[in-house]
Amino acid sequence: MNSQQLKPEERIILALDFSDFNEAEKWVQRFQGKIHTYKVGPILYLRYGTDVLKRFSELGAELFLDLKFHDIPSTVEKTVSQLAVLNIKMFTIHALGGLDMMKRVSESVAEQADKLSRPKPMTLAVTVLTSHDESTLNEIGINYSTKDEVLRLAGVAEKAGIDGLVCSGQELEFIKQEFGDRFKLVIPGIRPASESHDQKRVMTPADAVSKGADYLVIGRTITESENSEGVVRQIRADIS
Repeated sequence: MNSQQLKPEERIILALDFSDFNEAEKWVQRFQGKIHTYKVGPILYLRYGTDVLKRFSELGAELFLDLKFHDIPSTVEKTVSQLAVLNIKMFTIHALGGLDMMKRVSESVAEQADKLSRPKPMTLAVTVLTSHDESTLNEIGINYSTKDEVLRLAGVAEKAGIDGLVCSGQELEFIKQEFGDRFKLVIPGIRPASESHDQKRVMTPADAVSKGADYLVIGRTITESENSEGVVRQIRADIS
């Protein structure tokens, strides 16, 4: 399915950044049918493990496992080989892991999905975290601009056969210019312009989709609102 064919409820990914299982489960139940995909990160996963994935899958949720794997190639390869069993829709690795790591991940996931006759989980490479800007990159010894670093890492991901990228909305246009429709693009830091929280490079839902985003990761804008249903309705209308 290409980006233009995605329905609003397919584009939105609700970030379940909670430490309590029941709280997270409440949000999955609350938006059944209105949001298809839910992001599980380290906060939930380290406390509840695969049980949380199995439970949400039983509720009909599609799952985005956002653990940003980054280790030696053999370790990450063995780790991700289990993801097809868990019925994961998409998961993240760090592009900084390098060509060999990403290539082995891509091949391992495809092989295991084929063996199990299940859909292949989408491998997403994280380029530059949305909490980073150029000063942050300089602090850790990366002397490229944010744009150049994103494009450099995206180029490595392309060589490795990676399915998609996680990047900020600010990088959408130049990624599209450089790579066309080669990657599925998953964009965190999506919220109204009046909000910023701790992510420095943010974009509104309508802007992101108009610039080529496939999926939008949205969390506190929805879960901290006094009218969460209204917020979701508005986002769906904005990106229809």
